[in-house]
Parts: sequence; C-alpha cells; structure tokens
Amino acid sequence: MTTNRVRYDLIAVVVILALMLTGILPVNAALSGFGNPVVILIAGLLIVGEMLDRTGVARFVGDWIGEHSQGSQSRLLIMLMLACALLSAVMSSTAVVAIFIPIVMRIARRSHGGAGQLLLPMSYAALVSGMLTLIATPPNLVISGELSNQGFQPLGFFSFSAIGIVVLAGLMFYMVVVGKHWLPKADSTDTASMRRSIQALWDEYRVDRELIYLQIGPDSPLHGKTIAQSELYKRYGLRVLDLSQRVRGWRELKAGVSPDIVLHSDDVLHVAIPASQLDEAKQANQLFVFHPSQLETQYRSWEFGAVSVLIHPDSKLIGKSIREAQFRDRYGLDVFGVRRNRQSIEHFQDLLLQPSDSLLVTGPWARITHLQQQNHDFVVLETPAEASDVVPAFQKMPAALIITTLMVLSSVFNWLPLVASVLLAAIAAIVTRCLNAADAYRAIHWQSLVLLAGMLPLADALQQTGGTGMIVDGLLGIAENASAQTVLVMVFFLTALMTNILSNTASAVLMAPIAISLAQQLGVSPYPLAITVLFAASAAFMTPIASPIVTLIVEPGKYRFSDFIRLGSPMLLWVFACCYVLIPIAFPW
Repeated sequence: MTTNRVRYDLIAVVVILALMLTGILPVNAALSGFGNPVVILIAGLLIVGEMLDRTGVARFVGDWIGEHSQGSQSRLLIMLMLACALLSAVMSSTAVVAIFIPIVMRIARRSHGGAGQLLLPMSYAALVSGMLTLIATPPNLVISGELSNQGFQPLGFFSFSAIGIVVLAGLMFYMVVVGKHWLPKADSTDTASMRRSIQALWDEYRVDRELIYLQIGPDSPLHGKTIAQSELYKRYGLRVLDLSQRVRGWRELKAGVSPDIVLHSDDVLHVAIPASQLDEAKQANQLFVFHPSQLETQYRSWEFGAVSVLIHPDSKLIGKSIREAQFRDRYGLDVFGVRRNRQSIEHFQDLLLQPSDSLLVTGPWARITHLQQQNHDFVVLETPAEASDVVPAFQKMPAALIITTLMVLSSVFNWLPLVASVLLAAIAAIVTRCLNAADAYRAIHWQSLVLLAGMLPLADALQQTGGTGMIVDGLLGIAENASAQTVLVMVFFLTALMTNILSNTASAVLMAPIAISLAQQLGVSPYPLAITVLFAASAAFMTPIASPIVTLIVEPGKYRFSDFIRLGSPMLLWVFACCYVLIPIAFPW
C-alpha cells in the first residue's frame, strides 16, 4: 500500500489468501469480513446515497452549500466539515459520509475544484465527530460500558464534547490554512468541466429569440384554447417550450407540449419569442412576465435541455426542410438554429438540409436522448454541461426525503438495528422507484467493500496469534514505574497505532480494559486514560484502511496512501496535544 503500485482491493484479497494458506485463520474466519455487518451497512448506505443523488436531494444540498460559500474554497471547506461533523455526532458517521459523497461530487463538478479537494476534509470531520457525543461512534459506547462493568460511572452524552469542539476547530483551521494546499488538485483532463453551457450553444447559433416565462392573466383570450388554436407561433413567432399548470393546488410541469394542450388562466409558459414581438404578444393576450422560484428553475433544467446534432450523410432528412420534415411532430423537439459551413443561417425553416448541417435542438431531455439513438439520421455534435446535472427521478424527491428521514430517526432513537434500518431504506428506494435494481448495484463501490472485507479479519488474526497480548504485556512492563501523564502518552499512541492498522472498535475493545487497569495500578482516576482511548480510537487519520469512513472516499477522491500520511500526521499530533493538555483539566487525576 505504501508504494501505491498495487490496487488496494487486490492487496486485501492477498491478505485473505495469506491468512488461509498459512493456517493463521480457518477459511470461514478469513472470509468473515464479507459477512461483517459493517460491509453490509456500507453497501446499503451507498444505495441510499445514490437514491438521494438520482432524486435531486444531493443537488439541492450541494447547491445550498455552494451558494452560501460565496465562491470561497475556505468557506466551502468550513461549511462542509461543520455539516458533516454535526450530523455524524447524532447518527452513524459511516452513513453520513456515504450520503455526503454524491453531494460533494456535485459541488466539485460545479466549482471545478476536484472531489479530492473536499472528500478527505469531510471524512476527517466525520472522524472527529466521534469526539463530540457518546453515540457518535461504537468505541465510545464500548469504553463507557467498560467503565460501568468495572464499577465506575458511565460517560454522559456530552461528557467530553468541549474537548471535541476544540479538536474540530483545530481541524477546520488546519485544513483551511495548510491542508488545502496538500490535497490532490482537480484533473485538468476532466471533460465534463470542459463542456459549454446551453446558453453558449444558443449564442453560437445566434438565435434571435428571447427565452422568457409568461403567465396567462385571468381575462386572457387564451383561456380555454389549445396551443394550436391560440396561433401564438403564427402571429408572433412565439414557441411554447414547456408549461406548468396548477393541478390540485400544485404546479405540474409539462416539458413535452403538444398543439392540443388546453391553456388556462394562471398557466406559466416558458417561451421563445423574437424580442420585437414580445410587447405586442403580452398586450394582446394579457400575458405577464413571471419570475420562477429557484426550485421551479431547477426542475425545468432537469426536464428541458438542448443539444447540437449533425445531419448524417445517410439521413432521411436530407433534401427536406425543417417544416417539410415535420420535425416537431415527429421528434417532439424544436429546432432553433442551423449552421452550415460554420455559419449561422437566419431563416432556416424552409432551408433544404444537407449532410453535415448542424442543428440546435431543444426540448425534454428524454426526447433528446431518443433523438441521439437515431444514429442513422443524426450524430451528436455537442452535449452541454447541463446534461451531466440532469436528475432522472426528481419527481420522487418527497419519497426519498421520507425514506432518509425514517432511516435517520430509526438510527437516532435505536428503533431498529442500524443495519436493518439501512437495508429497509435501500429496499424502499427500489420499491418506490427512486432508482431501479440495476442502478442500486452500480452505486456500490465494490473496490471499497472488498478492501474493507479483506482487512477486517486482521484484528482476529492478531488476537488469536497472541500479537496483541505481547503488546499489552510490554506496555504494562514499561508503565510500571511511570507517571500518570507519561502513561497517558503511551496509551494514546498505542491506541492510535492500533486504530490506524486495525479498526477503531477493535482498538477500543482491546485498550479500554487495559487503560482502566493501568489507572487502578497507578492509584489514579480511570477517566483520563479512558477518555484518551476514546479520542485516540477516533484519530484514524493516517491510513486508508483505518476506518470505513476513510475507506469510502479513497476511490472517488483518487487518493494515494501518501496523501493520508502527509495530511493525517499533523492531525494526529493535534489530537494528542488536546488530549495531553485538556483531558487532565476536564477529568482530574
């Protein structure tokens, strides 16, 4: 892993084989990682994250964070880390990271900053959340339970939160001032970020029409007429691209309009009209300029788009005009521009099409996709940047929000085991058609799961071979005549070492009884050492296998092993400094 020459998931498979072939673990134990609840949990959470992405929830959260960061990377990092840490403090950190991955990918695409600039700070904030509340991570409950088992008062919900807040503040300061310069830069070859917008295509074709929203007034002569009967195109050159009508109190968007749609008062029309005809059309038909909300604008961008296509040499449209080919009736799309020999043509409706003519086609994304499949007639010349942001199931957003809310509430109030809650949420996502089964399988990062499943049996292997026993005996021998503060240093770094090699839960299980026993032998309070174990168990900053929280972001962030060493080492030292100085003050010896 240190050399970064071999895939991590391949190394994990080799580890499994080594444990089996050397007889360290039997076959069932070596493969037990694939049945571990954590692996199943992550797979389910990735499906939930995909549901939030496909239904647009991730888009709105990402847009909100992006807008309120006001173009500042520092502000963006702070908001992202703060949101992730606070959510992870009251629910599963792994769940929060899995849900935030598509949100961060969305923000990265919009800012062109690269996902690698955001995912690692986000995962570190989720790790630090384990230092904020008792329920933030399983090791905290393990340590509190061990204190109770040995006759001491268990930890409270916010017993150590003050120290955790200091650690979180230090993380944000470190990432904003130093860490962001060490994070991987965006890939300059990212073709998605190089695409032009729909507006750029519109300008290139020199479309002489204005895109505007118009609302039909209460006394408009258009009320009760179909689009064909209104003769808006014949009289004013006004083309209705899409419209929204009020149905049962809600506005329903109709992206694919047809001539027989009946217009009503209060309908909102998204139209393209020559600027010179706009005032006359408004006055004659009692039309008013309408300013849609951000939500309505977002919905329209997910339904309505544009694409530049080339006429294929074998196309059946060659020798016909747009009007003769009945393009709108046949494909459900509008042609708003034609270019020939790199020159825009003004009056193209009756122009006979030739091979290699390019058309600017607008309409519903679904029909644009269908047009792209007509590869004997058309060749896609350019797809705008907005195409990558289209949400295929935004109508299911309310269902996705309900599913996610119930999953979170079940986690917070412990109604069901977390794994059961997540699996139910994943099944509900498919049943409600927020995504289909094929999309669910594609959402799972199989490399991350194989890596995690291959490394989990290592903890059992060390314990069964006596490796952990050797470490404990050595520690007890060294700490026999040491001061309590020196023992704190030893306990912290040993726990941190185990956390970055094994897992935080395994480290807490092994180190909590040792720390309490050491305190009793020294004749001091067990709480400083127990809290030290708690903080060190969450300091899994230095390796990509230390925690599922970190493992999840390796693939989408394209991180190397050295990235974790370089960025995680200062954070580990910061957590140690907070423990060394603040724990004896908050929990006296």
